[in-house]
Amino acid sequence: MTARRKAIILVSCCLSLLIVSMDATIVNVAIPNIRADLNASGPQLQWVIDIYTLVLASLLLLSGAAADRFGRRRTFQLGLVVFAVASLMCSLAPNVETLIAARLLQAIGGSMLNPVAMSIITQVFTGRVERARAIGVWGGVVGISMAAGPIVGGALIELVDWRAVFWINLPICALAIALTAIFVPESKSATLRSVDPIGQILGMVFLFGVVFVLIEGPVEGWGDARILAVAFAAVAAFIGFLVYESRRHDPFIDLRFFRSIPFASATVIAVCAFASWGAFLFMMSLYLQDERGFSAMHTGLIYLPIAIGALMFSPLSGRMVGRFGSRPSLLAAGTLTTAATLMLANLTATTPVWQLLVIFAIFGIGFSMVNAPVTNAAVSGMPTDRAGAASAIASTSRQVGVSIGVALCGSVAGGALVAAGQDFAMASRPLWLICAALGVVIVVLGLYSTSGRALRSADRLEPLVSADVR
Repeated sequence: MTARRKAIILVSCCLSLLIVSMDATIVNVAIPNIRADLNASGPQLQWVIDIYTLVLASLLLLSGAAADRFGRRRTFQLGLVVFAVASLMCSLAPNVETLIAARLLQAIGGSMLNPVAMSIITQVFTGRVERARAIGVWGGVVGISMAAGPIVGGALIELVDWRAVFWINLPICALAIALTAIFVPESKSATLRSVDPIGQILGMVFLFGVVFVLIEGPVEGWGDARILAVAFAAVAAFIGFLVYESRRHDPFIDLRFFRSIPFASATVIAVCAFASWGAFLFMMSLYLQDERGFSAMHTGLIYLPIAIGALMFSPLSGRMVGRFGSRPSLLAAGTLTTAATLMLANLTATTPVWQLLVIFAIFGIGFSMVNAPVTNAAVSGMPTDRAGAASAIASTSRQVGVSIGVALCGSVAGGALVAAGQDFAMASRPLWLICAALGVVIVVLGLYSTSGRALRSADRLEPLVSADVR
C-alpha cells in the first residue's frame, strides 16, 4: 500500500463525504425556488430537508454493520450508485411529494457512504500519526463541503435551475465509483455484528416521532390526537430502545460507548452544533431571498464568509486537536456560535449586508471548529474493528441535529415560514435564542468532557470494548 494509493483512497472517500454533506446544505438555497415552482407548504419544505437527514441518521449504523459483514468496498459502491440514481430522480420530480420520496431514496444511498468510508480509512491508515492526519482531512471536508453547498447551490440556481443542485452529484459519484473500483481494497470486519432489526426500528420510530411532532405540531395543533399519539409512541420507543439495547449481547448501538464522557459529550455537542447549523441554513435562505429579495446567486455570495471560515479554520481545528486536545476547539465553537446567534436574534428587514457578512463569518468559524474534536472523540480509544461503529454514531448525531434544527424552525418560528415581511425577523427571534443556548451547552460540555475525570472514563472504557473484539 503505497503513499500514493493511500492518498487516492482518501480522495475517493472524501468525495463521498463531499456529496452527502453538501447535499444536506445545497438544497437549502433552493427552498424558495422549490416553494414557488412546486407550490410547497412550509411543513413540506421542512420535510424536503428532514426526510434526508432523518433517513441518514436512521440507517447509518445499519449500513456500517452491513459493510462490516458483506464488504466495505461493495457497500460503498452500491451507496454511490443509489445516491446517483436518486439525485437524478430529485432533479426530475414533478411535484413536492415526489421530491420528498426521491430525497428519501437519496438518503438510503448516502447512509452507505460516510460510515463505510470512515471504516475504509481506519483500515488503510493504520499508523497513529497518518490516521490522525487522514481524520483531520476528513473532518475538514465535513465543514468545507457543508459550507460550500449554499454557494454552489446559489450559482447553479441562478445559471440553470433549482434542479441543477442535484445534477452536480452525478459526475462526482461517477468519479468516486471509478476510483473505488481501481484503488480501494475489499475488507470485512473480523467480528461480525448482527443487524438487530428491533433496535433499528425502535430508533427510527423515536427519531421520526420527534421530528414529526415538531414539524406537524404547529399545523395540526399541539393537542391534536394524532400529534399526542405520535409523541407517546416516540417516548415509548426511546424507553424500549434503551432497555432492549442494554440487555442485548450484540446491540445495534453499544450503549457502553456512552460510559466514556468524551464520547457521550461529543455526541451531544454534535447534536447541538448541527441543530444550530440546520436552523441557520433553512431560515437564512428564506430570510435572504423572500424577506430581503436577494437572488439565489446573491444569497450564495452572502454565505461566502462561512465557506472561507470553514476552509481556514477546519484544518486549523484539526491541528489544534492533535496538539492541544479538544478543549480549545470546543470552547471556540461554542462561544462563536452563541455570539452569532445572539446577533441573529437582533436581525431586522433592513439589517445592512456588511453586518450579515460579519455574523455569517462568526457563525461559520464557530461551526467549522466543532467537527474535528467530535470526530476525534468518536474514534479515539476504540479498537480498529469498532471505529466504524463509533464514527457512525458521531455521524448519526450530526444528522439528528440537523433534523431537529430544521424541525424547530416550524415549531418555534412557524410565523416566519408562512409570511414574509417585517414579521419574519421577529418571528424567528425565539429560534435564535434557543440556538444561543445550544452554544452555551457546547462550551459547558467542552470544559467537562476534557477534564481529568472525563479522560479517565474513556481509559476505563477501552479494555471493556477491546475484550469483546478479542
